[in-house]
Amino acid sequence: MRNPLKFLQEVKQEAFRISWPTKKDTMTGALMVFGLASIAAIFFLLLDQILRFLLNIVLNLSF
Repeated sequence: MRNPLKFLQEVKQEAFRISWPTKKDTMTGALMVFGLASIAAIFFLLLDQILRFLLNIVLNLSF
């Protein structure tokens, strides 16, 4: 194991090298995630309703 103080110094140096996203990039990413999650939710809602309708038709058939 290396010297803990040297390790902490290296961690501090690496922390200064981090390039954080801008506010615009963060908002764009958040809006894209929200939009795609909403589209997926609507898609699965519609798919669920269609399959429920078809299943009700099949189960209500009388022979």
